[in-house]
Amino acid sequence: MRASEQNCTGISLAYVRIDAQLAATVAAVIDEGSFDAAARRLHVTPSAISQRIKTVEQQLGRVVVVRSKPVRPTEAGEALVRLARQVELLEHDAVAAFGLGSAEGGAARIRIPLAVNADSLATWFLAPISRIARRHPIDVDLHRDDQNYTARLLESGEVMAAVTSESDPVGGSMVTPLGVLEYRPMASAEYLQRWFPDGVTADGLRSAPFVDFDRRDTLQHDWLRDRGVEPWSVPRHYVPASHDFSQAVRLGLGWGLIPVPQTSDDLVDIGGPPTRIALYWQQWNLRSRLLDEIAAEVGDEARRVLAPL
Repeated sequence: MRASEQNCTGISLAYVRIDAQLAATVAAVIDEGSFDAAARRLHVTPSAISQRIKTVEQQLGRVVVVRSKPVRPTEAGEALVRLARQVELLEHDAVAAFGLGSAEGGAARIRIPLAVNADSLATWFLAPISRIARRHPIDVDLHRDDQNYTARLLESGEVMAAVTSESDPVGGSMVTPLGVLEYRPMASAEYLQRWFPDGVTADGLRSAPFVDFDRRDTLQHDWLRDRGVEPWSVPRHYVPASHDFSQAVRLGLGWGLIPVPQTSDDLVDIGGPPTRIALYWQQWNLRSRLLDEIAAEVGDEARRVLAPL
């Protein structure tokens, strides 16, 4: 809806009031990746979704989604997604305050999108989330990414909170330290006997294959550089899943940096100090009882599992 008012100089100013349903439609399209999938989620027709998107774009005077596969938000679309998620979260808190928020009472479920790095997801993060899910009617939507990139999902409005290695808050967020996830350079005994029969040396590391998580992960690369080895010439295997990564090391595919909670007696530490990755919880700077309760559970679990900062 467009309205107008006058400023102190008497000049007419136009402003836009964004319909919450339209913002929610943009968020659904981005979540689901297409107009058709968003229509199924919202129980309307694809043409209704298209009309809502067209309406909000006309109101704002700018494109809010890129009609690609999957659909992507523009900068204006990201702002609408943040608005929709914040409205839904505040509405959930208000309903709960009225005593209508229990799962037994049939309260509407709320989607909670969170970003987390793969190793936290595999080792400690699911436990606090499962406790929250037992108390609240939530649908958790986890976005997995490298800890150096999860904060970007928070900044775009794609998620409400993130486990990240960034200590500086992204726009509109607040930061809480979680602890340190430590990694040890590990290998199987058979692998060590094959590739390092006389001990781990820089020359041996230049030819011995290692296991890499993906092309954005730099843990193994940094570890090699610290020992005077240029990583790009070293053979490596890409295994982009935390459990499978540690399994590949156990099977002798290569050496790799394993999170301490995943280490076991069938792996051998190949030497050197642990690699320490400081982790932080960033969430919207929005007073929400539900979001604060999630943060408290995550923080408690982190203190039990992670090393102190």
